[in-house]
Parts: sequence; C-alpha cells; structure tokens
Amino acid sequence: MPKNTASGDSSAMSGEGMADRVRRLTCIAELGWRTLVVRALAHPPFAWWTASLPVSGRLLFAPQDLRAGDPARAAEIYAGCFAFAGKAVETGGASPFEIVPPSREWAQALMSFSWLRHLHASDTAIARANARALVGDFINLGGPRLPAAAEPEVAARRMINWLSQTPLILKDADSGFHRRFLRCLSQQARYLKSIQRFARDGRARLACAVALSFAGLCMADQPRLLRSAQKRLTEELERQVLADGGPASRNPAMLIELLLDLLPLRQCFEARHVAPPAVLVNAIDRMMPMLRFFRHVDGSFAHFNGMGPTPADSLAVVLAYDDARGRPVSNAPYSGYQRLEAGGSVVIVDTGCPPPPLFSHEAHAGCLSFELSSGRNRVVVNCGAPTPAHESWRAVARQTAAHSTATLAEISSCRFIAGGLAMKLCGTPVLDGPADIHVDRSERGGADVLRASHDGYARRLGLVHQRSWRLSGDGTCLDGEDLFRAAQGEEIASDARDFYAIRFHLHPAVKAARAPDGQTIYLTLPDGDDWVFEAPDCPATIEESVYLAAHGGPRRAEQIVISGKARQRPRVAWTFVRVQGALPG
Repeated sequence: MPKNTASGDSSAMSGEGMADRVRRLTCIAELGWRTLVVRALAHPPFAWWTASLPVSGRLLFAPQDLRAGDPARAAEIYAGCFAFAGKAVETGGASPFEIVPPSREWAQALMSFSWLRHLHASDTAIARANARALVGDFINLGGPRLPAAAEPEVAARRMINWLSQTPLILKDADSGFHRRFLRCLSQQARYLKSIQRFARDGRARLACAVALSFAGLCMADQPRLLRSAQKRLTEELERQVLADGGPASRNPAMLIELLLDLLPLRQCFEARHVAPPAVLVNAIDRMMPMLRFFRHVDGSFAHFNGMGPTPADSLAVVLAYDDARGRPVSNAPYSGYQRLEAGGSVVIVDTGCPPPPLFSHEAHAGCLSFELSSGRNRVVVNCGAPTPAHESWRAVARQTAAHSTATLAEISSCRFIAGGLAMKLCGTPVLDGPADIHVDRSERGGADVLRASHDGYARRLGLVHQRSWRLSGDGTCLDGEDLFRAAQGEEIASDARDFYAIRFHLHPAVKAARAPDGQTIYLTLPDGDDWVFEAPDCPATIEESVYLAAHGGPRRAEQIVISGKARQRPRVAWTFVRVQGALPG
C-alpha cells in the first residue's frame, strides 16, 4: 500500500527557502481572493441583480443530454432516497433541499440536478410529476441562493441539466409553473453571467461559459447573452484545450466530461442555424484523437492526474462521434504524455510538468510514472483517483508513492496545499513540482525508445530522476532503467535523503509470486497472458498496494518495490517480459 508521505513533505516544507514561501503565498493570494469574492457575490443584493438580462418568455428547444440515466435510480428518488457521493439520505416526505446535507459533495450533486436524467430514463407520468415537484420545491425555497447551489460550477451544471430536461420538467405543467421556471432560469443565467469571471479557473470557469452558451441558444430573445457567452467560451477553450487536444489540467477525465457538453453544444448551434465558433469546432476535432491516446486495449483510461474509474457508457457515447479510426497518436508534447504500442502491448507515460496552480487542483505527483497493458489485461497501473464516495483517499492518491515511478526520501515530487485555512480558501493546488523535464524519443532496432528526466527533487534533495523505456517491436519485452544523478552544481548526499523506492503498482487481477533468486517475479494474468519481471542484481520485494480507481471503491492489490541508495546504486535496470506457457509453480 502506498505510504502516507505527508510527514516527509511537511519536513521538506519546513526547510523551504524564501523563494518557495513567496511562491506559496502568491498562489494562496491568487486563489483565495476569488473564493472570497464568489462567496460574497453568491448572496443578495450583489450578483443576482448586477447583470442586465431580460427574462426569457419561452424556450426554443432542449439540448441533447448524452449522459445515460438509470430508471432504477428514478424509483429510489420517487421513494425519497437521494444517494450521491457515497451518502444516502431518506427524506421521509420532506424536501431534500431542506435537509442538512451529509457532505459537501452530496449537496453539490443534489443542487446540480444531474439526477434528473434518471427520472427522464424512467419515462413515466409519475417521474415527470416528481421532477416537476422537486424543481418547484427548489424554486419556492430560494434554492439558487443556497450555499452549495450558488457555487459557480454547481450553478452551471444545474442550468445545463434544467435546459436538457425541459421536456421532462415542463410537460403537463400549468402556466404558473412555466412562468416561475423561466423566471428562475433567467435569474440563474444573470447570476452566472456576473459570477463567471470570479469562478475558479479550469473546469468551473469553462462550465460557466458552456452553460451560458446553452442558455443563449435555447432561451428566446437572448442575443446579447449569446454574444457574450460565445466570446467567453472562445477564450476559455483557447486557454484550456491544448494544441494536441489534451486539457490544461492534464486530467484525462476532463476530455470525456467536456466532450459530453461540447458535442450537444455544437448541435445547438446547428439547430439555431448559427455558425459555431471556430475554436469550438477545432477543440472537438483535437480532443477526439486524445480519447484513443489514453485508452488501453480493454477500453479503460490510464490513471493520471485525477483520472478515476472510466465511465464506460459515457466514453462509448463520445467515441460514437469519432469519425477518425486507426492507431492513436504516440506523442502528446503539449499535454506531457507519451504512448508506446506494439504487438498488443501498450505503455502510456507521464512526461509532463504539473499544470499551472490555477488548473492543478486534481493534479498528481506522478512524473515519469507509466502504465502497461497486455491485450485486454492491465499489468502495471497507477493507483488512480478514488470516487467521490471515498474522498478520504484523495490525498494519498496524489502522492508520488501511489504511482509507478520512483520516490526519493519518501517524499513526493510535487508539493500541495494540504490543510488549514489555505486549503479552505484555495483548495488543493500544486505549489511546486518538476519544472525542467527533458524528453527524447527514438527508434532503435525496430523498437520504440523513450528517455525522460525531471528535476522535481533537485532543489530539495539535489537529485535528478531519469528513466528510460524500450518496447520491443513485437510487444513482448519492455526494458526500463532508472538513473539517479546529482543535479547541476550538486553532489549526491550520503545521508537518508538519497534513499529511493521504485514502485510498480500491479492491477488487482495480476497475481505476483517471487522466485527464489529474489530478482525475478512471476506475474499471472487472468487469461494466461503471463509476464515475468526481472531486475538484475537488485532485490525486488512484493508489497501491499491499493487500487483506488475501481467503481466499487478501493481494492487490495500488490506492488513490486526496488529500494536502494543513489550513492551506492544510482542505476537500476528492469525488464517486463511476456512468456508463453504456464509459469513455474
């Protein structure tokens, strides 16, 4: 199991220099003031009346909701059971909006109204009446101004969900409810228009731009809103979708979530006979190939920088819009990832710096980590991000020890805001991490060769970590090497700071057994496509690990660990080899 290295990071933080303190305070100031402004503007008489926006008299159409609903969840909601983020609440006949939420994540899920799609999937008169009653409760109780409901991203998601589910909400509704609903929609659009520039950078700010674009297209008599929303959407897509199609946050999950919104938005522009912004079309075209870049053969995404369980149904829907077929690209330099593929084996590597602090709330300290799959079997993985129901694991999941790479002195290659008032104001962005990363890719003897290094430990420990991979042309052998060298102008310390641990986390379906020589480990896969791990002259141990990116919650797993000291053994070679036939014993 990955060790909790918070204490190691704390000790490192205590020795930070003046430049590090300035960087930390700058990050806190930049993020903290936005939080305070949003909290102030969420209450009257500020943002709810500051933006000039007329009340729309009618809706022109409803955008398509590409996210799948579950009729079984509709029955639970009708029975008064609201289960979100691992918490289930029985309302006992009361409105869910009057109940003290069991967690912040539960309240956000309730106030976003994403659960309306389950009622839509039920497609019954009872489900429609239930949806209308719950929306009416929210409006009558002043729901838009409730603390969780007023958060910019939650408000944006609610607007998108209300617009998408208007056929469900408004069918059979009386004229009075219809007017209240449209007035509340207009009020929330006014709020989002005022608050969007103060929303947290990244996912939240982009969600506001998308929601307002939907509103401008779907609500009648909103030309000014549509113009301003298009301008903001263009700005955010230019900032947040990189040249190779990857997200600025470096979280692969954002590709799926964003495309689930952008594809229907493009359809809405077409339905209104309005030319969509060129940036929107180009962003979709760039993002589609990246979906295939992060996929292993079994269809799951690689677990980097906040990626948790792969939403298979959502991914399948998005991929249905992908007209391009064929081999994925192998190099995503702007996103900071590399892909090696041969003979049914796939290796995906993180070779990027952490995203800027404003985009880094979900980023992990996993530089030079990799994942290996063989056919439909995952072999080497990262622990991945947990589901919202297991939020307590998130800090552990972000540490370097939760990734298939090397840790030095039991600390992470990145530092995060991890507690106190700073976390309440700013969240958990990356404060510091690798800044100088060198990547070299070539082909040698029919095999792809990748070499990369990062300086994430250089300032604190004076060491640079370099790693290389060589995937054979038939995909049966992955050779690797880890090298620890002194940073420029430094010497390798002789104390405990030069201690390293090289980890290879294994998928829960992989069973590991150590050979008597202490250097060979047999890896048994479910379908007999077995592998062998070898590290000449370097004793390897099998230790407990945990696989966090499972739909049902954390699962017990194993990891291969090689430990040593950089001064005594700075170079470690290792190999994964696919074998034919049954493994010994």
